[in-house]
Amino acid sequence: MGLWIILPITLSAVSFIGCWVVYGLAVSFNHVCPLSNWEYKNSCLTNETEFCCTDNNVPTISTSGTYFPENSLFSATINAGSFLFLIFCIFHHAHIVDRSIANSLLSKFAMVFGCIAAIGAFVAGNCNPAELVLLHYLGAALSFVCICFYTVLLTSLTSRCGLTGMESFLYPLRIVSTSIQVVVTILYCIFFVQTSYYFKHLSAVFEWTLSANLELFELSYAVEFYCFSSAMLSVLLERRGEEKPLILS
Repeated sequence: MGLWIILPITLSAVSFIGCWVVYGLAVSFNHVCPLSNWEYKNSCLTNETEFCCTDNNVPTISTSGTYFPENSLFSATINAGSFLFLIFCIFHHAHIVDRSIANSLLSKFAMVFGCIAAIGAFVAGNCNPAELVLLHYLGAALSFVCICFYTVLLTSLTSRCGLTGMESFLYPLRIVSTSIQVVVTILYCIFFVQTSYYFKHLSAVFEWTLSANLELFELSYAVEFYCFSSAMLSVLLERRGEEKPLILS
């Protein structure tokens, strides 16, 4: 039973370590500016000895994974994270259905948003923003928006379902995490479309904040997955089997 705790821990670890290693490689190869550098120039002369920051190398997560060699690791990280997140969504839904059938519909909506978010992240991670700009940003936007709905619904389910007995402690934490996710996503979208270098850099900081906040939110579900059992997955198949006679009749 307790072995399933590995899923949320692995999901958070893969996303955190992978993205920050990609960022470190991008900074070391001068593909993006450091997050600590807020000085930008409209143009850079070729004879300048110091690295010059422009709007082409604002340190967003996507820009960090645009160029070789870090782009391969970026795609691998996003692919692994998307797959693990998809499994996370399905397994958590099975847990809810097994323990609280009254909240199965709300959990199903949450699972749908989570699965769409995973698909959006997969598209963004495999469509290089330097070559497939529209598809990359469409996938990223879909992922960011659906993640907001997913965290809101999962936080609501925390208050409705007693899966662990620790809901009185987890619920306030997830309210804070969800509030940060929604508010920072809105601010990120506002500043991302601005032309000022300062606002673009601020949007990059917000994007990394969203990533870290989501990883902590996922990590909090180690408590639920400690109580998860593989037998709970059979609930999804059993319910499908129960519906068959109704359809045939």
